[in-house]
Amino acid sequence: MSGRRLRALTALAALPVLAAALSCSAGSGADTPSARAGSDGAGVGPGASPFWVDPASPAARQVQAWEAAGREEDADLLRLISERPTAVWPTADDTAEDVRRAVESAEATDTTAVLVAYNIPHRDCGQYSRGGAADATAYRAYLAEFVRAVGDHEAVVVLEPDAVPHLVDGCTPAVHHDERYTLLAEAVERLAALPRTTVYLDAGNPSWITDPRRLVRPLERSGIAAADGFALNVSNFQTDADVTAYGRRLSAALGGKHFVIDSSRNGNGPLDGRADAWCNPPGRALGTPPTTETGEPLLDAYLWIKRPGESDGECRGGPPAGRWWAEYALGLARGAAR
Repeated sequence: MSGRRLRALTALAALPVLAAALSCSAGSGADTPSARAGSDGAGVGPGASPFWVDPASPAARQVQAWEAAGREEDADLLRLISERPTAVWPTADDTAEDVRRAVESAEATDTTAVLVAYNIPHRDCGQYSRGGAADATAYRAYLAEFVRAVGDHEAVVVLEPDAVPHLVDGCTPAVHHDERYTLLAEAVERLAALPRTTVYLDAGNPSWITDPRRLVRPLERSGIAAADGFALNVSNFQTDADVTAYGRRLSAALGGKHFVIDSSRNGNGPLDGRADAWCNPPGRALGTPPTTETGEPLLDAYLWIKRPGESDGECRGGPPAGRWWAEYALGLARGAAR
């Protein structure tokens, strides 16, 4: 799938929106969480998205558990997450199985899976999400599994969150820079060669590398020319407006490249005044639900790339990074429902 095809999904997404509007005008279910507007007024329900909803996600399992326990109000709120598309982050141990399950299930429901490739060596500079492939050889093997599992299925791939910005901010030691650029460029090339895959190379967020011009050469060395575009705000909380403005500036410096925004948890914007504002901040809310109806020519989609309710790391009482945290998920849903 090319970037042009992803943008064409906007027209298809409009059909369920129209159907939902007609249904609401007839008085059916307009007050349920899944019919409410997004927390920043997007007004897009889960039926409006062309992306795949995982029926076995942690949020979906939590809804079932809370219903069984009699926590019906909490279960109803959590459907604001469980009934909306979120990205799949395949594990290094079960890469092919995780990818194949997502793309095949999406095909069966005539939707598109959103996947995150996140296994670059020396990942996250040894911080909460440290790990990744042991070396370049292991990463190439991981990528080969990933690519084979996607095959000719339709998919959107967000490539290696934080990998490029960590080269720019100095967190990744210089000795690893050349290898990372090579691996990222290879990954872009292999993913972009798939017939129905759209690939976006991660470019951080406007609170991190504040001058987007600093990202231009690193993104070029990482293969952005062969990608469909770049991804912004992954796992962060910057507002749609701020991220879009930043995306326009970076796009202009990259010759008009398109971009996607992670709007999974930015409904209340960032927590100000703290160095660790990115890590399980309190009082946040779900943001714009996933959709290709963005109203911005350069912005291909709002996506929920970070799965709402999965921890940023062991801070503020959270479990390890990527682990499901039900009460934090509930707080995000409550913030969006207010």
